[in-house]
Amino acid sequence: MADVTGNDSTNADSAKAGSASARSTVTPATVTPAIMTTWRSLAEVPRSLGPAIVTLGNFDGVHRGHQAVLTRMVADARECGQVAIAMTFNPHPKAVHDPAHPPVLITGLDDRLERLADTGLDGALVVRYTLDFAQQTAEDFVRTYLVEGLRAATVVVGSDTRFGRGNAGDVDTMRELGEKFGFAVEVIDDACAVSQSGRRWSSTWVRELLDAGDLPAAADVLGRQHRLRGTVIHGDALGRTIGFPTANLDVSAGMIPRHGVYAGWLTVLDTRDNALAAGLVGSPMKAAVSLGHNYTVGGSDLRVEAFALDAVGIDIYDTEVALDLVQWRRPMLDFGSLEALTTALDEDVVWTREVLAQGHDST
Repeated sequence: MADVTGNDSTNADSAKAGSASARSTVTPATVTPAIMTTWRSLAEVPRSLGPAIVTLGNFDGVHRGHQAVLTRMVADARECGQVAIAMTFNPHPKAVHDPAHPPVLITGLDDRLERLADTGLDGALVVRYTLDFAQQTAEDFVRTYLVEGLRAATVVVGSDTRFGRGNAGDVDTMRELGEKFGFAVEVIDDACAVSQSGRRWSSTWVRELLDAGDLPAAADVLGRQHRLRGTVIHGDALGRTIGFPTANLDVSAGMIPRHGVYAGWLTVLDTRDNALAAGLVGSPMKAAVSLGHNYTVGGSDLRVEAFALDAVGIDIYDTEVALDLVQWRRPMLDFGSLEALTTALDEDVVWTREVLAQGHDST
């Protein structure tokens, strides 16, 4: 089972290039929100579950192609009186099969699950992907996970889905197994995955835009702003000495975009026992963000630092935070002196306020 992709058929680009500002040709269905249950193993799935509409995939980024498919699936499940379930994998299969070249993931698992929940899914099964897991035959996988585990009445797959040992299973295999075990198979309509321009919504597209620093376009493909997640650690306090005390992030999840200065939102997600940060949890703060190497002082390490514009003096050390990046301003530069750097930072702050005042709310 070298590549269980499922609905990541939306990760393949079409031959046509397109603008990220284009809209999907399919409007996602309106669904009644549900509180999604997350299971970390098949043993946690209740025996009373089902009947279910099930889909599977890596869902990196949970972009608008994924969202269109998932919200339509949820609407169908509501109409049929069934539950809508997504199966996803952690770590990413490619990281297991080729650990020397792991894929760069747009989102970490926590944010992936949060975004999956936003589509209205009833449940998500996170399968621990291992080489042993990958040795299952296509039939064993379907029987164990889809039929006996999730009680699938319908399985939704992409046209290029592959599953089972050595990627032996494909759509035709799934249909044959559906007939054998008594579930229907629905193959995703490509229209659900294509923007109005003709280019498929895809994780590849998002990565290209992040590498280019085009955060507004990436946000359009994602349906929200790009997020980094991490822990606030102690830095060298240089920012504090020049009037710009920053929160230094040890990034644990989220693809690092083009280096430079950004406008964004800093949000405390978990205090991690820092009582001084309790009143800040869940409240986005305007932030000027520097991401890269501080050439002016000879810095050689990658730094991710956020200056909270209107929250000077806060103590958020050791907390888990999110950085939602809105717009790129400039590359990291060597200004030659701390005085010139301070002047540039003043200008960055003014620009950040202007950008965030234009209605770019945290998402």
